[in-house]
Amino acid sequence: MNPIASIIMAAGRGSRMKEYNGNKTLLPLIAGKSPLEGQCPILLHIIKSLPEGPKAIIVNFRKDEVIETTKGLELTYCEQPVLNGTGGALLAACGFLESLVCNHVMITMGDVPFIKSQTYRNLINHLNKNSLVVLGFTPNDKKQYGVLDVMNTRVKRIIEWKYWKAYPSSVKEKLSICNSGIYAVKRDDLLRYLPVLASSPQKVNKEINGKTIEIDEFFITDMVEHMVKDGLSVGCVIAENEIEAMGVDDLSALKKAQECYLSRINRRPLKSA
Repeated sequence: MNPIASIIMAAGRGSRMKEYNGNKTLLPLIAGKSPLEGQCPILLHIIKSLPEGPKAIIVNFRKDEVIETTKGLELTYCEQPVLNGTGGALLAACGFLESLVCNHVMITMGDVPFIKSQTYRNLINHLNKNSLVVLGFTPNDKKQYGVLDVMNTRVKRIIEWKYWKAYPSSVKEKLSICNSGIYAVKRDDLLRYLPVLASSPQKVNKEINGKTIEIDEFFITDMVEHMVKDGLSVGCVIAENEIEAMGVDDLSALKKAQECYLSRINRRPLKSA
């Protein structure tokens, strides 16, 4: 069988982890003197769970620390020169993708540690009938997640929070599946749609060094929208539970992740998020 390639997003700073100045993918799952220092970096745990095959890490913020932590693992490092969205990270991996001899690609986030190996495999298996598959999950609180508009197991669109938050309550209730930001995609389709993604940036105002500037940002969700409009099939797989798809984006989430990790090591049940 052809190997499965993986792309891991690890370029961002993680602005909500205000207490930490490092790359948040290197935060520990086993706390030491504090939750911010310890053992078992999140990124290494994710790499172990991914399918066998070539792997690329998208780097920018504290890239030397990311490279040092993962050295010796035969990884490819793709620098995202400007932090311009998840789509920008994919565009940074274009050379890696073009060099591959494989059919399928996993795209995962460097701060979502508990996706099971079998879940990654389920995503790949669903590419038999789809060009792209989204990992969804059903949290108790949808917070500011994007949501999936699904009909008969097919994803019609991914709706960002800034849009669905204004929907009537009756519509919001029906949109129960959230987007984890993790995808499986056929390599050829991905390469075909990267130029489409590159041609359709969103204008976003960001504060950089105390100044607000307008930059072009690119989003994987926009690429999914283009695929659906062109008639390609986009499916979804639902995570086993909310914890499996949890992202470590602030200190409280980190503490929860560390509690979850220890519960698995000690084989004791953990209360739902």
